[in-house]
Amino acid sequence: MRAVLNAYGRALRAQFGRKMLLMSVVPLLMSVVLWGALLFFFMQPLIDAVQTLFLDHGWFQASGGVMRSLGLGMLTSLVVPFVAMLLLLPLMICTSLLFMGVAAMPAIGRHVGLRAYPDLEKKHGGSLAGSVVVNLVGVLVFCVLWLLTLPLYFVAPLALLVHALLWGALTSRVMTYDALADYATRHERELLRQRHWRGLLLIGTVSGAAGALPGIAWIGGALLSVVLFPLLALLSLWLYGVIFIFTGLWFQYYCLHALTLLRAENPDVVFLRK
Repeated sequence: MRAVLNAYGRALRAQFGRKMLLMSVVPLLMSVVLWGALLFFFMQPLIDAVQTLFLDHGWFQASGGVMRSLGLGMLTSLVVPFVAMLLLLPLMICTSLLFMGVAAMPAIGRHVGLRAYPDLEKKHGGSLAGSVVVNLVGVLVFCVLWLLTLPLYFVAPLALLVHALLWGALTSRVMTYDALADYATRHERELLRQRHWRGLLLIGTVSGAAGALPGIAWIGGALLSVVLFPLLALLSLWLYGVIFIFTGLWFQYYCLHALTLLRAENPDVVFLRK
């Protein structure tokens, strides 16, 4: 726990540096270009498809009954756009995470490594292609599990807990690979994942919970005012970028510290590249 908190403090200080704040713009621009086009062409067809699905299966009556039982009957008409946004939300976040891993994590690794661990040997056990594969596989698995657990939103606290854990598992897997790609061998990386899975999962889960906040604000505000939807989506994407930059810094400091300790424990062991 001390190592997690120490890495948190160091990441928080680094987050407010000019370089890190500017870096959050890159994933934002990449996400805006992609999602601006997708939302323009596919948002209304998605809403129409969800509405057809509700009509064909009688889900309006079921969802209306649930909303009325919760005292939210006046929001029944917003169920369809709410479900459509819930379907889009993980894809938007995962896109930002993918862009983060490709565009920002290498720069974060260099920033932290040069300033905090200049003597730590780079063994290049990862690669850009490996990062893309890990990101894509993780995102695919996450999206499937996200869709399977959407009904849990009828029990909101349980849904938030489950999805925070899903984010924790995804983020810890993706960020650990990216944080150690330049510095650790494959064997070192797997050993650190086994030894520090609790700390890595904790960092990922806390970051995942923080990452849910822009989405909640986006969905809530968009449901109240459709006119604000593009602005709220843009603001949410930028906030995701800021949160993911901080998450990357947190993982980077934690992983490089753990790698330093691992090599100090075994100074005579050569970890082969794999």
